[in-house]
Amino acid sequence: MNMEIRTFELGDEDAVTSLWREVFAYEAPRNEPGFVIRSKLQTQPELFFVAIDDGAVVGTVMAGYDGHRGWIYSLAVGPSHRGRGIGTALVRHVESALHQLGCPKINLQVLSSNAEVVEFYRKLGFAVEERISMGKVI
Repeated sequence: MNMEIRTFELGDEDAVTSLWREVFAYEAPRNEPGFVIRSKLQTQPELFFVAIDDGAVVGTVMAGYDGHRGWIYSLAVGPSHRGRGIGTALVRHVESALHQLGCPKINLQVLSSNAEVVEFYRKLGFAVEERISMGKVI
């Protein structure tokens, strides 16, 4: 494997869109890949990373930092590339980027029913916190 992690480039959009459609089962319009990509490019595009292996996008991660907490979003690794350390490398890369910005703590959300992903993050040092996650579509 000859994998590199770099900042998202416009030429990556089709590959990222395909990857996200394969990995995420989002149906809400606010999660449509093109919309998410365009929105991220307007806000902290330097925190949008892709993993490239043999010239192909095989993983993604996005982050945000508001000066108080960092957030990790859209970590995705193509099913045929899982188990090779790509997800771990992406998390470590985005942790480093957030740390360089002075971020003291990183949050993320996963579906409680996704035990495999919860275990993945636990192995990377994340812990379930006693919080209630709330959201509102506006």
